[in-house]
Amino acid sequence: MSVTVEAIKPTRANLKKSVKFGIDLYRGNDFFVPPLVLDEMATLSPEKNPAFEHCRAQSFMAYRDGKPVGRITAIINDLVNAKEGSKAMRFGWVDFIDDAEVVDALFKAAEDWGRAQGCVSVVGPMGFSDMDHEGMLIEGFDEPGTMATIYNYPYYPEHMRRMGFEKDVDWVEYRMKVPDAIPDKYMRIADIVRRKYKLRNIKFTSRKKIKEQYGLALFELINEAYNDLYGYSPLTRRQIDYYINEYIGILRLEDVSVVVDENDTLVAVGISMPSLSQALRRAHGRFLPMGWYHLLRAIKGHTDVVDLMLVAVKPEYQSKGVNALLFTDLIPAYIANGYKYAESNLELEGNESVQKQWEYFERRQHRRRRAWKKEL
Repeated sequence: MSVTVEAIKPTRANLKKSVKFGIDLYRGNDFFVPPLVLDEMATLSPEKNPAFEHCRAQSFMAYRDGKPVGRITAIINDLVNAKEGSKAMRFGWVDFIDDAEVVDALFKAAEDWGRAQGCVSVVGPMGFSDMDHEGMLIEGFDEPGTMATIYNYPYYPEHMRRMGFEKDVDWVEYRMKVPDAIPDKYMRIADIVRRKYKLRNIKFTSRKKIKEQYGLALFELINEAYNDLYGYSPLTRRQIDYYINEYIGILRLEDVSVVVDENDTLVAVGISMPSLSQALRRAHGRFLPMGWYHLLRAIKGHTDVVDLMLVAVKPEYQSKGVNALLFTDLIPAYIANGYKYAESNLELEGNESVQKQWEYFERRQHRRRRAWKKEL
């Protein structure tokens, strides 16, 4: 049967069908980490995701004989395009069976939509912002994924090359062994930096206090620290409020470190959390009836892996050793919580300053992912 592609309206039923296809395609795969269906639906919903204030998007589903065989979401981030002086369309939430006819039809529909909107290039996988998943896996298909990354089959990059897409950027990821003690060199660097710049760590015992005292400042720091990184979409105030309410409530406080100066101005933040990978696999994308239980157990620390979600340092303090303050604070908590391994998640392959912070850890680079680009 021939392939048909439909532009879908962002109704609850349609979004659920799209998200569930992206989960069902990997049924039985030991390395895929499913998202929570409701979270993915909210991200793709113009009614719930404040990114739609400056983004246009259209999702598509491919069918053969009435059966879903592929999906893709085309996105135009007007904020980033204005910032970069570009006319690019992003694609994300892309999944498909290993069939050239399906893949070609799916991308044609998305690219035609982008051309009609005035775009001259297409890049992805990328989301509405850096808070969404990005980068197609090209190495590490036999490595367990994380909640912050995309997993895809090895045939995905083969189809991208076949369609004429080329590398735009790569990200690398590291798996590190949590040391038995803080490395001596880290301790010495942290002590020097602390005294030289009059900095100190803050630990919180209340999520409410984080929200009230540093919630807004935290995301403003992320905007400042990440602004020049590849494809970064500055978070608007509405997006910041959305993510404060969405994520701060689930943080494990001992896995968060904040550095401030003598005026209590936020200088750096390191956010990590217990790996939810196994819990999400057991939940199969569903919060109910028992998904909440598996997730709650993982958040409380019933795992030996910690995910390093983000490190952000104020630009004027970057490359000055401030990261050492974060990790001399976090490593004792990792040891106390029984973490044996840490996952770095995405780092641009050319970002030497970020990768340098891992040099005192036993580590291996175990995954690589790519943003592909093509002219329309």
